Amino acid sequence: MGLISADDDSARITFPPPFIYLGMLLLGLLADRLLGFSLPLTSAARIGALVLLVAAGAALLLAAQTRFTSAKTDVKPWKTSSAIVSQGVYGVTRNPMYLGMALVYFGLALGFASPTALVLLPVVLVVIQTQVIAREERYLEGKFGDAYRDYTARVRRWL
Repeated sequence: MGLISADDDSARITFPPPFIYLGMLLLGLLADRLLGFSLPLTSAARIGALVLLVAAGAALLLAAQTRFTSAKTDVKPWKTSSAIVSQGVYGVTRNPMYLGMALVYFGLALGFASPTALVLLPVVLVVIQTQVIAREERYLEGKFGDAYRDYTARVRRWL
């Protein structure tokens, strides 16, 4: 059982994807703190990476949210989807929110000089791919059929 109750007409995601990113990031930061691990980065490199990647991720998240609002469909994957969002940033990547969260995670991991958090990022992406994106794709294909299949043929999943 998840943290949230999913709509019957939804991808049936019951654990908010941002919590997956956040939980693994915190686990990595805690492990490094306890074990004394740290990336050999200068303060300027850490701050630069943090600002650049977090800003890029936040911009992707905002652009994606704006598109969902324009399409009048819910951004939450446990809610019913009423439209395929394929304009703007969704014309470049089918998953700008998950990509944006990955960039924010990456920036924070570098900003905190956390090697364990960096090692955990691919794990996060596999979990997101298999437990969230795969469910969303099955749901959207079942709900929107050829229109969704045409979209997936035109636009890459990540980049």
